[in-house]
Amino acid sequence: MTLPTPTVERLAHSVAVFNGYANADRTWLDFVARTAPGPDLSRPEHRRLLHRWLNSWGCRIRYPRDGEPDLFDAGIAGWWAASGATLPAGPLRLASDADLAALGTAYATLSAVPAGPRRTLGPTAAAKALYALRPDTVMPWDAAIAVTLHGARDGAAFTRHLTLGRTWAAALVAATGVDDATLPAFLGRQSVSLAKLLDEYTYVFITLGHDPC
Repeated sequence: MTLPTPTVERLAHSVAVFNGYANADRTWLDFVARTAPGPDLSRPEHRRLLHRWLNSWGCRIRYPRDGEPDLFDAGIAGWWAASGATLPAGPLRLASDADLAALGTAYATLSAVPAGPRRTLGPTAAAKALYALRPDTVMPWDAAIAVTLHGARDGAAFTRHLTLGRTWAAALVAATGVDDATLPAFLGRQSVSLAKLLDEYTYVFITLGHDPC
């Protein structure tokens, strides 16, 4: 399946869906406030906040029981030490091909991080975690979006997903004359980034199955 390029009219529909959810952005805004001026996963409290926020977004990553090692905490700390300083930042529209490839690699390694007994973080949680770390740059996905648009959930597919988002973002800025930082408020979703707005578009028209025509 291909999804039509998001227009202001199509985005108005997905914006209305998300604005219709009570407290849609509550846990996100709490995470942003508690990790200001930005998440630093070398800090144990920020790793705990990421764990809670991912679960608030439906990831169901088990918390360790008394006496158990915290595999999520250890895995995320190790991944951050190796990859955190090299994560590209800035608007998705302005990301280079090298930036998007680096994010695809970071996603693949993060997806494989142990997150509990007999499980890794996995593709959906890894994409959401990268969004939490780089909300202006990363358009997350879920399984339905990944498979429908790209036929896979590996690092190369995630790079293609971000490349698609970059194309969409450029088209929207060109069509509206509104810059990346201002577009979400212009479209009625001032609490999130343009990258997240594009994720919501894919969620509404793929995961929820609304008709984009």
